[in-house]
Amino acid sequence: MKSWTSRPVPVLPGTMPALRLFDTAQGSEVALPAGGEQSMYVCGITPYDATHMGHAASYVAFDLLNRAWRDAGQRVSYVQNVTDVDDPLLERATATGVDWRELAASQIQLFQTDMEALNVLAPDHYVGAVESVPVIVPAIERLLRDGLAYRVPGTAGEPDGDVYYDVEAAGKHTVAPDAWTLGSVSHLGESEMLELFAERGGDPGRAGKRQALDPLLWRVAREGEPSWPGGELGEGRPGWHIECTVIAQQYLPAPFTVQGGGSDLIFPHHEMGAGHAYSLSGVPLAHHYAHAGMVGLDGEKMSKSKGNLVLVSKLRAEGEEPAAIRLAILAHHYRSDWSWTAEGFAGAKDRLATWRRALAVAPEGSAAGVIAEMRSALAADLNAPGALAAMDRWAAAANSAASAGCRHDQALVSDAADALLGVVL
Repeated sequence: MKSWTSRPVPVLPGTMPALRLFDTAQGSEVALPAGGEQSMYVCGITPYDATHMGHAASYVAFDLLNRAWRDAGQRVSYVQNVTDVDDPLLERATATGVDWRELAASQIQLFQTDMEALNVLAPDHYVGAVESVPVIVPAIERLLRDGLAYRVPGTAGEPDGDVYYDVEAAGKHTVAPDAWTLGSVSHLGESEMLELFAERGGDPGRAGKRQALDPLLWRVAREGEPSWPGGELGEGRPGWHIECTVIAQQYLPAPFTVQGGGSDLIFPHHEMGAGHAYSLSGVPLAHHYAHAGMVGLDGEKMSKSKGNLVLVSKLRAEGEEPAAIRLAILAHHYRSDWSWTAEGFAGAKDRLATWRRALAVAPEGSAAGVIAEMRSALAADLNAPGALAAMDRWAAAANSAASAGCRHDQALVSDAADALLGVVL
């Protein structure tokens, strides 16, 4: 699947210090490798609705990591999926009377337009679930052969043959020190796992499953639903977790450097994906797991059911500048939960205007210091608010001097805001 187009990233003098990142699975900050090629998989959208601020904040967060690695002179392999067939997409298509393929295509295009506008660097591989079915099927067949998956008989009107991952068998199957067992990523208790599993697409009450937390690998064909050839599995479509696992293993090293996404993906999505990967390869899916916080609106959870989504496309249609939207996001540390407010957005627009005024009067020799401060902040677990504060101090000093600007420093500071923060001045 074709991705969007990235703006060229300016190259700055000097280099980023060694990066530290909070690892969810380890529960602490870790030092990331300082050399060589880095790799990242960030879970993509299910394309049945427009890009809301929670989506945008997550992708901007991992765009910071991508930019920090590149500023450190490292090559980055970046993969993102798109779940272009899944229950929410099919349900929305039915409710609106739109063909599910048309709905997916339109929302993918809108998402990519939003990402391009927000100056989010495009992944090297942007991969759909549908196009990945031919490589997902053999992986599920292998799990069946290895005794780590099983078929569920049809009950209550459901057909025979849905395939589920056996989490208990998989946990016992792995014996190495870095092996996966249920809870390795999330560190949750069983009761909390069950609650989240039910909330986030799982089916703990499905009759015939061995364990309530066993996730779906393959949904056999139902009348009126799209399906694909499944070899030994029969016609059907893949589950969500195995989709991401196989795509990541197809395009990235095993293990790759960072698995990223919103904190709502920690369980069950990233937990189960880590299990699938170990069962298939005998090594962890990723070295590290990093997660962005949730975004609300005026102190309330942002959700489609409440109708309180802040949409990037709507803001853009109203004439709001993408750089200001991005700055409003960067004002919050990526791991924090926060709320979008009119006051916060107004502050971001004021900040952007202040920086631009300062750029016209940038004092000679001022660029090196602010670049070093921004790098230091970002190297410490992607502390974007710290980097913004460094730019604020520079802008205040420049505006108070109110002298003729130095072209060299104007260009360097503008390039730094773009290269490190993705903000175009």
